Amino acid sequence: MSRLKSVRRGAVRVAGVVLMGAFAATAMTGTAGAIINGKDSTERYPFMASIPLSVPSAGNIKGVCGASLVHPRWVVTAAHCVDQDTGAVLDGTVRVGSERRTSGGTVRNIERVVRHPGYEVAPGMRPNRNDIALIRLDRPVTQRPIRIADRAGAPGTPTRLLGFGTTVEGAGPAEWKFAERLQQLDTRRGAESECAPGFADRTRLCTVSRKPGAMACSGDSGGPQVQRGKWGRWELIGVTSGPGDEDVPCANGPGLYTNATAYAGWIQKTISTNR
Repeated sequence: MSRLKSVRRGAVRVAGVVLMGAFAATAMTGTAGAIINGKDSTERYPFMASIPLSVPSAGNIKGVCGASLVHPRWVVTAAHCVDQDTGAVLDGTVRVGSERRTSGGTVRNIERVVRHPGYEVAPGMRPNRNDIALIRLDRPVTQRPIRIADRAGAPGTPTRLLGFGTTVEGAGPAEWKFAERLQQLDTRRGAESECAPGFADRTRLCTVSRKPGAMACSGDSGGPQVQRGKWGRWELIGVTSGPGDEDVPCANGPGLYTNATAYAGWIQKTISTNR
């Protein structure tokens, strides 16, 4: 059974799967969860996937991590979501293409997990390095994968976050309320300087909400940040990784996203060599 590590820095380095995981009230790594002050999804996102998990140390509370379908048999998520040194345990399945967290879409078993070889959990409240992983499904799905953008847009580019993470911030898992309906939040690509020093760089995107008091949170980890492509279709640019500064409340923002475009070569190579 695979395990997840969720990120949410603050009093808890969450093992989560909402923005970054289902924050466990234990010393875990990872960051966001469900989207705070987002809204119900307004369109279909066939590439959206969710990875259910539980946290034994928190009374077996049920959590989730997000993911994006990038190939009929592969989804990309955050490495901390599948970190085996955490208190959150994956239930072994992935749900693809549903606007509901616990029903609909296509459910597949997890056949293989490949973490980026350079993944490292940062000490304290610093961001994780190479926080990206791939999950191979036991069988292909019919939903259409999302294309990884050639490059993330320049700072100021409109983007959108998707997730099933908690919609209510709280001191611990008992106070979290995970979304059953997929949530979305319109954001923009931020400049590196809009996140704390040393947080954003070529491999980590600083993300700023276009709405006050709103950002991804516990349980959103691993989920997508998307931008409009050349033909108006959504393209993947980011993977929810954690907060963009050392402030605790998710809604205070900004958010930090693994730059999927920087890992496109690794993703393609991993998929082609693990058929």
